[in-house]
Amino acid sequence: MVDVTEKASTARQAVARGSVRMLPETAALIARGGMAKGDVFATARIAAIMAAKKTGEMIPLCHPLELTGVDVEFTCDETAGVVEIEARVRTVGKTGVEMEAMAAVGVAALTVYDMCKAVDRAMVITDI
Repeated sequence: MVDVTEKASTARQAVARGSVRMLPETAALIARGGMAKGDVFATARIAAIMAAKKTGEMIPLCHPLELTGVDVEFTCDETAGVVEIEARVRTVGKTGVEMEAMAAVGVAALTVYDMCKAVDRAMVITDI
């Protein structure tokens, strides 16, 4: 692990984005809350926040950080069949939160996939 002892604590923020590509019918089901497993975005948001908070435990040599904020937003384009995910992670510390933001997006995308795979096995997680 990199020694950050001498670095000053500063406000830090990272933003990560990713997409889940799917059939337009699947995106429409998500948008109208029609998935059998429940509210896809609410569940994926909780999973993303949990992932950001646990990144130091999931990724070897990643510093465990006290986060001051995690915001996760979803945009659903029903016509294109795309769910866009954006995570914004903040802390005051000696190291950045890029890994936490990317972990949040990755886990959110996996959660979307998991909740929708029964109706669309052709989904693709991309561009994280």
